[in-house]
Amino acid sequence: MKDQQVAYIDLSTGEVKKKPIPESIRRSYLGGRGIDVYLLYNHLRSGIDPLAPENVLTVSAGLVGGTLAPSSGRCHIGAKSPLTGLIGSSNMGGFFAPELRFAGIDHLVITGKADYPIYLWIDNGDIEIRDASRLWGKDTGETPALIRSELGDEEVKTICIGAAGENLVRYANVISGLKNAAGRTGMGCVMGSKNLKAIAVRGRRDLPIAYADEALRYMEHLLRLMRENPILQEQSRLGTAMFQMMMDLIGKVRNRNLQRNQLADGQSLYAENILKFSTSMAACFGCPVHCRHRYQVPEGQYKGQWAEGPEWTTLGALGSETDCHRMEAVLVGNYLVNKYGIDSLDFGSMLSWAIELYERGIIDETITGGLKLQWGDEQLMYEMIRLVATRQGFGNVLADGPKRAVEKLGEKTAYYNIHVKGMSWLHTDDRMAPSHALGVATATRGADHLRSRPGSDAHMLPPDQAEKLFGFALPGMTGYENSGKLVRWQELIYAISDALGVCKFQALYMSPSAIGFGEYAQLVRHITGLDLSAAQMTEAAERICTLERMFNNREGASRKDDMLPQRYFTEPTPLGPEGMRDKLIEREKYELLLDEYYGAHGWDTNGVPTAETLARLGLDKEPSHAI
Repeated sequence: MKDQQVAYIDLSTGEVKKKPIPESIRRSYLGGRGIDVYLLYNHLRSGIDPLAPENVLTVSAGLVGGTLAPSSGRCHIGAKSPLTGLIGSSNMGGFFAPELRFAGIDHLVITGKADYPIYLWIDNGDIEIRDASRLWGKDTGETPALIRSELGDEEVKTICIGAAGENLVRYANVISGLKNAAGRTGMGCVMGSKNLKAIAVRGRRDLPIAYADEALRYMEHLLRLMRENPILQEQSRLGTAMFQMMMDLIGKVRNRNLQRNQLADGQSLYAENILKFSTSMAACFGCPVHCRHRYQVPEGQYKGQWAEGPEWTTLGALGSETDCHRMEAVLVGNYLVNKYGIDSLDFGSMLSWAIELYERGIIDETITGGLKLQWGDEQLMYEMIRLVATRQGFGNVLADGPKRAVEKLGEKTAYYNIHVKGMSWLHTDDRMAPSHALGVATATRGADHLRSRPGSDAHMLPPDQAEKLFGFALPGMTGYENSGKLVRWQELIYAISDALGVCKFQALYMSPSAIGFGEYAQLVRHITGLDLSAAQMTEAAERICTLERMFNNREGASRKDDMLPQRYFTEPTPLGPEGMRDKLIEREKYELLLDEYYGAHGWDTNGVPTAETLARLGLDKEPSHAI
């Protein structure tokens, strides 16, 4: 671990330098998302344009990435977001981050802007800036193939952008492999603004294990927990799309933007219907679950092209939200968003918003460039993916994301755009679930479920068991009490997963028998030698979440930015079983939840960390510029 470094690369000057990571920073932030937010807070000044050369792009591996830790292939990418203007943060699986560690580097800090398209080539720690002019305009499948051919090594791992990143679509993503996507907050747009087409890496170094025998025995224990977990067993068979059926049956899917919360005849989008197209299941680095389907595009212009997925998020964004009921069409759409490098969640939400506006007569064909926007129109979906990625016609409006698109189309359209902090709401309808709604709204990177989705409230644990695991009684799906505490707890377990570079799906929130703070502490000790208790791991997570909050506060965000879309307070859910139907979020109770959530974090009623909290977490002297 002592050999791992931060590499600083200035694309404007070509300068490359490296620094070791102090143990104090490791103990405080661990790695991955944790050290990334430290680097961003220390090296970014507030108020800059996210598309300016002064923006800082970080690419990182987690603390235990690339080791024998289960599912240790996660990669984190950060910057100031061009979509929200706040913390940009995105995470993906695959094999890139382990390869980066094998090359002796844990974090990349990329500044400046190249004069022409380039890619970074990292060969066992040596970093070279290479001309990527011939790669510009290539899609996310062609780009890595051309790089591997140029370098003469099929084991090279890459991350890259497609047309959306090149054209500065504000929710452009970064792709590795067929489907690994750092999808949220527009990190592909930041790469495009720097003329950075791709990063390629090859490493041949060993990763030392502090206590190898103990680590092996402990890994056997963790793998047994994962293999025996019924949720992960089902995920191995169906992928994350397994959640679609359950969410639809209880009336928790977002359909026709936010007009309905349950699909009419939605069974065709259930995960079982992917199986007839699936040729095999694949996994990220070191993962025993194998949750991704491999398939060939079943129809249309791209028939026969290999693809992976779709994740539940994409199934919801391209299927449920747009009211597209054919699995074949979702599979085509999944291939296209990955080919062009577009965040499927923002795209599906923006398209659904536009269709509702058209349906209500708020916009017409003079605005859409002659396009008729209708629910379930598969060809429209395919065409809009292309138009958004290339910023042509009406696609140029949607490519700018919620806030800027509303500015272009008029304030009357704002009510129907479901977003928080400028990032589109995900594919679920959370009007009946206060903890879920609060978690999405308070997420530091904008409307998001991968910061604090409280799956724990579905466990239906007896109060004494919940108290033992979480420290308080769970609110249940529709309850308000303790929802603020639950969201804060959920944020902490997610922050640890992201900092270690392991998959969230193995964590305690998925199942009471899964991996928690204590197990993560033992994992870190066996692999790295850092002796941290469960309490110290929890404190590190608090530090990460609070520094992200400080980043946003510095950019002007406050309580007002943690507010739900207006429709959540005014329109009850029209469908679903008893207990889920006729539900909305009660505004006064939501305000109390915000107070509870802020209090649990040690922040004031405006969502700003108190002086006492900053001192307790050692954040009172940031930025400290330790690396």
